[in-house]
Amino acid sequence: MKTIILLLLAFMLTSISSCQKNDVQPPENNIIDLDEKSAKLIEADNEFGLEMFQKVREDNDDENIMISPLSISVALAMAYKGADGDTKTEMEKAMKLNGLTTDEINTSYKMLISALQSLDEDVFFEIANAIFYADIMEVKPGFLDVNKTVYEAEIERLDFSSPGAVNTINDWVTEKTNDKITKIIELLDPLDRMVLLNAIYFNGIWTNEFDEEGTHELDFNKPDGTTIKVPMMNKLENLDYTANSLFKAIKMPYGNGQYNMVIFLPETGKNSQNVIDELSAASWKKWMDEFEKTDRVDITMPRFKFEFEAGLNDLLKKMGMQKAFIPEVADFSKISDVELYISAVKHKSFIDVNETGTEAAAVTSITFTTTSIGNEPQKVPFFVNKPFVFAITENNTDAILFIGEVQNPEYDE
Repeated sequence: MKTIILLLLAFMLTSISSCQKNDVQPPENNIIDLDEKSAKLIEADNEFGLEMFQKVREDNDDENIMISPLSISVALAMAYKGADGDTKTEMEKAMKLNGLTTDEINTSYKMLISALQSLDEDVFFEIANAIFYADIMEVKPGFLDVNKTVYEAEIERLDFSSPGAVNTINDWVTEKTNDKITKIIELLDPLDRMVLLNAIYFNGIWTNEFDEEGTHELDFNKPDGTTIKVPMMNKLENLDYTANSLFKAIKMPYGNGQYNMVIFLPETGKNSQNVIDELSAASWKKWMDEFEKTDRVDITMPRFKFEFEAGLNDLLKKMGMQKAFIPEVADFSKISDVELYISAVKHKSFIDVNETGTEAAAVTSITFTTTSIGNEPQKVPFFVNKPFVFAITENNTDAILFIGEVQNPEYDE
């Protein structure tokens, strides 16, 4: 009899454990205590990011797009530290920073970057910054110091004329994105003088994971009216939910719930572009305030994984940041006495959403270029157009390993 009772208890405990498996309650969250200026900065970043996202969609035919507003904002904020005059004013307006002083921006970003990276042991979130600059250019210490202190930027002086400089920059990107983005710079122009970088990497486990056995091939309707079969994940969960005439939306938490994925599902007769059209700082705040904890939300959604990249020069110009891109007009005199302008702002992103969680990465690069050679050391011409002698030697001992003469430089494939 005791054996039967013990078996029944074991069965009941196993059943209870199984039922609770997909409704795990996250532990108590860490709280980021924002002061007024930090809250204003986040609002500015959100407004800037939502407008940028709208313009990226307008400008791209790609079926899937993704940007990191935080990555773009931080990279531009680092560049902003070197701007002055009308260039600085235009950047402030484009980035929605009006009303915030430079010190307030610095203090708020320093707090925010530190806080975001220490919220949840089940979510790995890293923000990294770097400045690589040409060894023939002198950079003002104040610009480097503020970016090192506020943004914890890694700073490295490179020989931009060396092929290895591009590899050094891309290797940094590869490391900081955990191999998800491996290249942001194709080549460096002879007049390029600085590459400023921000990288963000996120890897979060769902608070309640999808059961892989519940994933099945189901129909997915594309915007052009065609239907395709895709793996659809499914789970039943108690989570934050809201609905209005435009969309239904859920917040799916990662780890202890400090990070979420928000999914907006357009209502019948609406589409995702309708949702994008309504994005603004005000609507976003309103929508986020309307979420309520809801029992038994039956989620069916596809896995997805894709990469995206975009050049942001034209989009930033449309947002009012014009002079920063114009040679001999841009004012980045707080970076260097060398005349600089922004020649390229590039953004790359990666995301993988599956039954376990989400892995995402983004990189923003800003390339500064000079308008002239300036004080660059004069090059000595060396034009090998006649027979020559060559040698291969060992550096420390000067030992000659190979020596020869070329009178006819033939080369057979």
